[in-house]
Amino acid sequence: MAEHAVHPAYPVGLRLSGRRVVVVGGGQVAQRRLPALIAAGADIVLVSPSATASVEAMADAGEIRWERRAYADGDLTDTWYALIASDDTAANDAASAEAERTRTWCVRSDDADAATAWTPATGRSEDITVAVLTTDGQGGRDPRHSAAVRDAIVEGLRDGTLAAPHHRTRTPGVALVGGGPGDPDLITVRGRRLLAEADVVIADRLGPRDLLDELPPHVEVIDAAKIPYGRYMAQEAINNALIEHAKAGKAVVRLKGGDPFVFGRGMEEAQALAAEGIACTVVPGISSSISVPGAAGIPVTHRGVAHEFTVVSGHVAPEDERSLVDWSAVARLRGTLVLLMAVDKIGAIARALIAHGKDPETPVALVQEGTTAAQRRVDATLATVGERAEAEEVRPPAVIVIGDVVAVGTAGTGSSAE
Repeated sequence: MAEHAVHPAYPVGLRLSGRRVVVVGGGQVAQRRLPALIAAGADIVLVSPSATASVEAMADAGEIRWERRAYADGDLTDTWYALIASDDTAANDAASAEAERTRTWCVRSDDADAATAWTPATGRSEDITVAVLTTDGQGGRDPRHSAAVRDAIVEGLRDGTLAAPHHRTRTPGVALVGGGPGDPDLITVRGRRLLAEADVVIADRLGPRDLLDELPPHVEVIDAAKIPYGRYMAQEAINNALIEHAKAGKAVVRLKGGDPFVFGRGMEEAQALAAEGIACTVVPGISSSISVPGAAGIPVTHRGVAHEFTVVSGHVAPEDERSLVDWSAVARLRGTLVLLMAVDKIGAIARALIAHGKDPETPVALVQEGTTAAQRRVDATLATVGERAEAEEVRPPAVIVIGDVVAVGTAGTGSSAE
C-alpha cells in the first residue's frame, strides 16, 4: 500500500444500512467500533473464536451475528465493508489480502498502511456527524490530533460556542429547558445548544443566569422571574409570551431552574402550547433535589443508611388546607426527605414531622444557593432547624435535607455546624 501513502485519503460517508459488514476479531477494538456500525443499520457478522463480554452481549441481543471461529478465506464474499481487528497477524494479513482481491473497503487496526480505508475520529452533535482525518504531509497519520480536533468541534457545536446557523427553514416551536441547579456548567449539552440557537429566551430567576451573558445581541431575553413575595410574571402571561413568539416563527427557549417537571410548572406550559398546536420539546434538567445535596457532600441514598428518598414541595404549610402532602405518612418513612421551596415553612414542617413520630434528633441540613459560588450549608436537627434557619438568615433558594444521610461523609465547604 506504500504507493497510496503519498496521497491523502478521500473522505466519504458509507451508507451501510442492510449491507453486509464483517468484523474479524472480538476484542477491545471491535467493542469500540461495533456500536457505530449497529447504529448505521449494518448487517454485521463477527468472525472470532472469542469476544469480550460487551461484544458477546451484542450477539446475545441479536444486534450482530457471531460465528465463533477463526477467519477463513471467503468470509468477505459479498461484503461491503470489513473491520480487521484480531490479535492473529496471519489471519489479519489473509483477510486484508482478500479485501484487496474482492475490492472491499477494509480497515485494519494493527497496520493502517495495509488497509484500503481509515477510520476517522468521529463524534456527533444532534443531526451532525463530525469526522476528522489528519496527515503530516508525508502520508503519516496522527490519530491523537484527529481526536483532539474532533473533540473541539463537537464540544463547540454542543455548547453553542461554535455557531452553525441553519440555512434551511426551521420549524418554529418552544423548548422547555431545565437549566440545572444554578452552576451554568450543569445545564445539559442539548439545553445549552438550544439556548445558543434561540431567538427568544424566557428565563426564570433560578435558571443559570450566567448563560444569558453568552447570548448574541439579537436574542430577546424576557425576565419571567418569580421572586418570592416580590414582583412576578403571572403564569398566564408566561404562557401567552411563549405562544406569541412561537407563532411569530421564533425559536423560543423557556429556561427554567432545575428540571421543568419538578415543581417547575413545565406541564402547564406544555399543555398551553399543545392547545395552540405549537411544537414543544422538553429538555430535562438536573434537579436541585439531588444535585444540591450532592454538591454539599450529602448523598440522598447510601448503602445501609437510606434505601429511598422522597422529594416534597414545602411552599404550603402542613396545617394549610391547600396542602396535598400526607405528613403523617412522610414522617413514617425511614429514608431521606428532601424539601424544596420550604425555607419559610421549615419550622412548621419540622413540628408536624415530630408530632407524627419523627425523631427530634434527626439530622437536617439546609443548603443555600447550591452549586454556585455563594453556596453554604447550615446543619441542625429536626428539633432546632426552625430556629437555626432564622438565626442563620437562610434565604431561598435552598434545599433542605432531613435524614441520617446528612451525617454521612463530610460537612462540605461553607457549612455552619450546629
